[in-house]
Amino acid sequence: MTPLFLGMAGTELSDTERSFFRDLDPAGYILFKRNVADRAQLRALTDALRGIAGRDDLPILIDQEGGRVARMQPPEWPAFPKAELFDRLYDVAPMTAIEAARHNAQAIAATLAEVGITVDCLPLLDVRQPGAHDIIGDRALGTEPLRVAAMGRAVIEGLRAAGVVGVVKHVPGHGRAMADSHVELPVVDADADALETDLAPFVALNDAPMAMTAHVVYPAWDADQCASLSARVIGGIIRGRIGFDGLLMSDDLGMHALTGGFGDRAAGVLAAGCDIALHCSGDMAEMEAIADAVGPIGDQARARLDRAMATVGGRRDDIAASELIAKRDALLAILPA
Repeated sequence: MTPLFLGMAGTELSDTERSFFRDLDPAGYILFKRNVADRAQLRALTDALRGIAGRDDLPILIDQEGGRVARMQPPEWPAFPKAELFDRLYDVAPMTAIEAARHNAQAIAATLAEVGITVDCLPLLDVRQPGAHDIIGDRALGTEPLRVAAMGRAVIEGLRAAGVVGVVKHVPGHGRAMADSHVELPVVDADADALETDLAPFVALNDAPMAMTAHVVYPAWDADQCASLSARVIGGIIRGRIGFDGLLMSDDLGMHALTGGFGDRAAGVLAAGCDIALHCSGDMAEMEAIADAVGPIGDQARARLDRAMATVGGRRDDIAASELIAKRDALLAILPA
């Protein structure tokens, strides 16, 4: 097995992809809108990936947050609300907001489990900051760390109830960034004391099964490398100060916050301490360069992967997504128009 989560080009695997994935044995896969058509197609695709891997607990990831980040969309699947809506509800009734977030996450997970998706890149634990770039914006669960942590915990629990693993992101916090890391490299100049606000939700959820790093530079901790490439940030802050010992994946190697060849990017995040390098585009040339640059997964990373996937082993509350959505909407109905 190699320490990679990889994408693919389309709605079904090509012969080239099948051969490449069979030989490489990546730790898991990630799906995007280009891979999604309908329920039958998506189930066939995830079944094909499991067949190649020979693992029933294969991590098959997707970004199904709700709001503007949703790879599975209407009319085939329900539209789910942006996180900001639960933040607004928290202003009115905190416990109601937590319960609504839990029902919403479980409904999302029910739609994912139906088509064989096992991991959702959710929740965001980024603490929203006034004036920051909108790349986080309404995707955040709030501006106050304890609120973000409480609803983040509910999201992980809701996903788990329907048999889906959650991923906390973007550790150690993307909420202050003044740039979109998909486009350029953000630098957050806050001092270490101020950054304690950003760390707080991750500390509270340091027992999460998986986490995703931020391609953001924090000069208070490392002025030279973004978190995904920084042994100081991963070792000292994520593993140390936060105390996270779950599976740590990088954010997408294809984002323009990173520079250099794809092999160097993959080798760099793994050398810095990530367990898994994430590559999303499905571009075969890029994946071949990455494959040439990495060795087999380490024992510790494999143990973390197995432990993360075991958190949903055999779990699946048999509640329809429609029923969970109705429960969520009844709670959200107390919001003023």
